Amino acid sequence: MNLTATPPNPDTLLPNEPILVVQDLTKRYGWKPALAGVSFVVYPRECFVVFGPNGAGKTTLLRILAGLTRPSRGTISWFGHTFGAGASAIRAQLGVVMHRTMLDPELTVEENLDYYAKLYGVSNRRERIHRVAAELDLDDRLRDRVRQLSRGLQQRVALARALLHEPPVLLLDEPDTGLDRASRERLIGLITRHCGKGGTVLMTTHAQELGTRLATRAIFLDRGRIAWSASSPEEIERHLQPTTFGQVLV
Repeated sequence: MNLTATPPNPDTLLPNEPILVVQDLTKRYGWKPALAGVSFVVYPRECFVVFGPNGAGKTTLLRILAGLTRPSRGTISWFGHTFGAGASAIRAQLGVVMHRTMLDPELTVEENLDYYAKLYGVSNRRERIHRVAAELDLDDRLRDRVRQLSRGLQQRVALARALLHEPPVLLLDEPDTGLDRASRERLIGLITRHCGKGGTVLMTTHAQELGTRLATRAIFLDRGRIAWSASSPEEIERHLQPTTFGQVLV
């Protein structure tokens, strides 16, 4: 698979035009709905957070948005293009980190990153790999095999992989999994810089503190449905403050 097809250009979007439109998204596994009628939009340069407890459908949602799982019903539009025939070109615009890191455990960190750099047609691969590794404090781990790394270090390698091709959009599923406090602060800085440079982030989390520090807008998934949506950091805090993920405030 080669992901170097000419992608849609997010810079051609009109002012206030969403970068992502999700309409009536539904996913069933047998009779059980993992997602049921989910609709929302994401705009350029924002950090859009999907809150919710474990089992709420967050990972299923991100897998569908990344093109890794097909929905049972509904439509997805990226950069003004329906996510269908042009899926490969759209994927080239996405940097994806799922809960499962999808790294080859028998390869070194550098070999994993080089493989994906080739896949995305990254020029000056070695230079780019070392730059991203430095940003995530992985310089001294490049020759380590992935299977030798802790869960938190593997998560940092997955983040490095997502940044290799400098995508305008990052899709991050529980990106702080296994990270210590210092690495979590590094992640927050990375996301903040990405949005500050004109990028967009859509991330899932059940960690209220992380989400509220980053979110510009948000939704809360509960049993596959949107329990509430919020269009400002202040509104997000009002929804989350008096409750826990076991008691959904609507």
